[in-house]
Amino acid sequence: MAANTDKQSFWEHLNVLRAAIVKIVAIVTVFDITAFCFKEELFAVVLAPKNDGFVTYRLFNRIAAWAGGETRSFAVQLINTGLAQQFIIHMKTALCAGVLCASPYIIYQLFRFVSPALYTNERKYVMRVVGGGYVMFVVGILVSYFLIFPLTFRFLGMYQVSEDVANLITLDSYISTLVLMCLSMGIVFEIPILSWLFAKLGLLSADFMCHYRKHSIVIILVVAAIITPTSDVFTLSLVALPMWLLYEVSIFIVNKTNTRVNI
Repeated sequence: MAANTDKQSFWEHLNVLRAAIVKIVAIVTVFDITAFCFKEELFAVVLAPKNDGFVTYRLFNRIAAWAGGETRSFAVQLINTGLAQQFIIHMKTALCAGVLCASPYIIYQLFRFVSPALYTNERKYVMRVVGGGYVMFVVGILVSYFLIFPLTFRFLGMYQVSEDVANLITLDSYISTLVLMCLSMGIVFEIPILSWLFAKLGLLSADFMCHYRKHSIVIILVVAAIITPTSDVFTLSLVALPMWLLYEVSIFIVNKTNTRVNI
């Protein structure tokens, strides 16, 4: 049986949805204003990957020093080319940070609205999919922030066709690339969750994924090329490699899921 057997009219459902939306907007607004007010702290996090003291660069420098390789520092200057551009970027960045911080509450409110219409077993699977999907989305953002974007920024920021041509990267280009790559990797990291769900529904098998592995690699490269904000092979490889690893992990998950279903 469904968790809630009480019959509600269309307008009662609409009132519940409206209340949930009002709460979501209120919480997001609070987080947005808070992020906007803490400008220094916000951009200390956002702009951290542009400095050679970022944790990822220090880690790779230690590995290079341990291996006997050469380590070198780098410096990339960000510039602003629009009169109101910095203020607009401040607002957009605060909005993204506010939505990200409020996302657990947003998911909770949406699930609370939908859950009364679900049966007990349906609610269990929805909680697994939503919870697992959110965790993987956050992991994808962290992987992009701490690994993919810093390495991409360092490579492209230091790349020069000639010493006579200096790199002056705009703040807008930096923020747009960071947001796009984090969002893209967050979506890409949903692959194992979707694979598990399709396997549970009997729509996907490990044999099918193994059979079309080569085709999937081609698709992964195409998708990586689409979501990559630059056209260089280095960035393409950084994005494609996690996608391929996630595909292999998904095969393992689907295989385990199919085995349990068959049992």
